[in-house]
Amino acid sequence: MRKSKSNIYIFIMIGVLAAVSSFLYPQRVAAAPALPVPSITIGVGEAGNPQEMATSLQILFLLTILSLAPSILVMMTSFTRVVVVLSFMRSALATQQTPPNQVIIGMALFLTFFIMAPTWSQINQNALKPYMEAQITQEQAFNNALNPLRDFMFKQTREKDLALFIKLANIQRPKTFDDVPTYVLIPAFVTSELKTAFQIGFILFIPFVVIDMIVASSLMSMGMLMLPPMMISLPFKILMFVMVDGWHLLIRSLILSYQ
Repeated sequence: MRKSKSNIYIFIMIGVLAAVSSFLYPQRVAAAPALPVPSITIGVGEAGNPQEMATSLQILFLLTILSLAPSILVMMTSFTRVVVVLSFMRSALATQQTPPNQVIIGMALFLTFFIMAPTWSQINQNALKPYMEAQITQEQAFNNALNPLRDFMFKQTREKDLALFIKLANIQRPKTFDDVPTYVLIPAFVTSELKTAFQIGFILFIPFVVIDMIVASSLMSMGMLMLPPMMISLPFKILMFVMVDGWHLLIRSLILSYQ
């Protein structure tokens, strides 16, 4: 009991001393440096002169281009054909999620960079560099950047698909490629890319379907009706794909289809 009372007295004395020290030395406590808290302010004000207005419009145009960049990458480049063919390849092998979606999309993205490198080099030389050096206007830079993309899309677009969208747009029959609007060219190009990708996918499926049929017929002739044919055919598919160096042939065919 005495020890417990003495402990209580000690705690009370420590509390009293702490309170007294805080009153006797208030300046030392207040002098402790406070952590700086950053402040961020975003505001929209009126433009004071036409130059500020032009700068604001340029920033707005740049933000619009950045927001549309994924769509431009997917719909106006070789990305659509490449990613669809790679997906068909995985389905033909029947390996489910191998390779995973991240690998397929990443592979399609870098193959798109490789295929589109000459086009983007022209855009850099004719549009981006002159505009950064203030040699051409913003409108001229946009037209110079769009022309290489249009040339690329025209080479891969079928006349039948282009004629379809020209008819649906109710415009006059163009005499030259320059008379075709871009909003007509883009959906025609995407339609042609999808058709080409499905044609390549059909060719990819043929050897693997033959293997499935041979394995299924062999199992049925041996009376193994309860054994799933996919369990037996999958190793043979992978073996055949590795022996013929399938990824090399597939990527080579994809790249050569744009040349």
